[in-house]
Amino acid sequence: MRIAIVKLSALGDIVHAMIVLQFIKRHLPSSTIDWVVEEGFSSLLMNNLDINEIHTVSIKRAKKDKSFKVLFQTLSVLRKLTKYDIVIDMQGLVKSAIVAKIIPSDKTFGFDKGALREAFAAFFYSDTCHIKYSENVIKRNAFLISSALAVPISHDNILNKQPFLHFNNKVESCFLQNSKVNIAFVPGASFISKIYPAEKFGQLAQALDANITILWGDKKERLMAEKIQNIAPKVALINKVSLDELKAIIGQMDMVIGGDTGPVHMAWALNIPSITLFGSTPSYRNTYLTNINHVIASNSLVNPNKIDKNDFSIQDIKVTEIALKVKELLAQPDQLNRE
Repeated sequence: MRIAIVKLSALGDIVHAMIVLQFIKRHLPSSTIDWVVEEGFSSLLMNNLDINEIHTVSIKRAKKDKSFKVLFQTLSVLRKLTKYDIVIDMQGLVKSAIVAKIIPSDKTFGFDKGALREAFAAFFYSDTCHIKYSENVIKRNAFLISSALAVPISHDNILNKQPFLHFNNKVESCFLQNSKVNIAFVPGASFISKIYPAEKFGQLAQALDANITILWGDKKERLMAEKIQNIAPKVALINKVSLDELKAIIGQMDMVIGGDTGPVHMAWALNIPSITLFGSTPSYRNTYLTNINHVIASNSLVNPNKIDKNDFSIQDIKVTEIALKVKELLAQPDQLNRE
């Protein structure tokens, strides 16, 4: 069977979708699985042996540059792909549904209109399935693949998953220490109400007896990282890294702490202990709890259908609560064994 998966962006969303690959290959070992993704995220998928080919699109660049030429070129390439037995849109947006429709195939599969934030996307699918939009995203992804391919994916399967982010980079481990627990802080996020205050990250760093590295991706996040370091000079700032290097760094950590953002979800994908902080986004929907992957959420009542970006309740999470959760995880050495 020739399968094309459409999941264009963003970092955390792609990670949450990649979980299905190992289960498809387990039940359909001779299948071909290709993935269609925005060009900026292609390296996240690289080196995964369950993916045969990665096809990139430049829709974001076309929009940014207001270039119909770039858009036409990227869509034209998709039209010329070898025909697939099925194209599965795991994004569920109108733009991804159009991409799925353009790719030559016998069947296009996605969520029905009642399961989508952009209901019109369902118009472009030949076959659909239904699960509540408010349901956990990883459960939604598993249900979509199970419905499309008759591949069973259970809760226990997900809990016992194999790490599924792979990398070539040999990142220097000079920022790691053998005598202390190595923890990465991720202060940035896609919008401001998902960001935990730098002052409190600094206080957390002071409260923990750990070797702490701060990960950042742009100038604003660099400033947050420097603010944390000013409060807790012992923390280390690494230079800006590529996605492939980021995978390698997170894969060497003992724990990752941050908001509802891609690098923290990457820790889950790599079976690295993590604490995800939630305020304006729903914790029950945006991560998958395990023995080593925990969440701390504010008391805010979140509507997953309409995120309130003016909800800054993440700032109310106490530093002492996070520190206690760190100690709780570290008190389970068997859970930190990643062999």
